[in-house]
Amino acid sequence: MNDSKPARYVVLVEAGDGMVARLFDADRNHLIDFDASSWEVADMTAGLVPAEGTDHGEWGNALEGHSDAQLRAARVYTLEA
Repeated sequence: MNDSKPARYVVLVEAGDGMVARLFDADRNHLIDFDASSWEVADMTAGLVPAEGTDHGEWGNALEGHSDAQLRAARVYTLEA
C-alpha cells in the first residue's frame, strides 16, 4: 500500500548553484527536489500562475535553510487537487 500523499505545491527557489524545484504535499511536507530547468517543471506548472515569494511564517520549517532573499524570490505553484 502506498501511503505517500500527492504533490500539492511546486516551489522554485534558488539553492546556491541554480534553481531547484521542491515538491510538497498539502501539509507542506517535503516530497522531493529536482532541477527546476527540467521539462517536468514546465509540464506541471503549465497554465498556472505562481505566488511570488514565501516567508518563514507561511512555510515554517518546510523551506528551512533558505535565506530571506531566496524566500522572497521563490515562486510557489499550487497544483490542482
